[in-house]
Amino acid sequence: MPAAPRKLSPQSLAVLEVLHGREWLYGLEVSAATGLKSGSLYPILIRLADRGLLESRWLEPERPGRPARHAYRITGAGRSALAAARRPSTTLALGGI
Repeated sequence: MPAAPRKLSPQSLAVLEVLHGREWLYGLEVSAATGLKSGSLYPILIRLADRGLLESRWLEPERPGRPARHAYRITGAGRSALAAARRPSTTLALGGI
């Protein structure tokens, strides 16, 4: 029997919330919006990308002489996971039955 997908952490949900409804955001922008430090944020971004909940790509710099930057956006699967997490749990609604 396949393992059930892991429940998303509150921090992972915060990252998906920030990316929801937006185009590409840089990690620094996600960090500013969530309050997560880079040591927590970047492993979360990698895990979410590995699970197919967000995608990442390198964006060319806006000004010459600056390095390319990694940017992130939510995928359809990420939007579905976020919507599922927002729904009340049927187990809790039924009193744990």
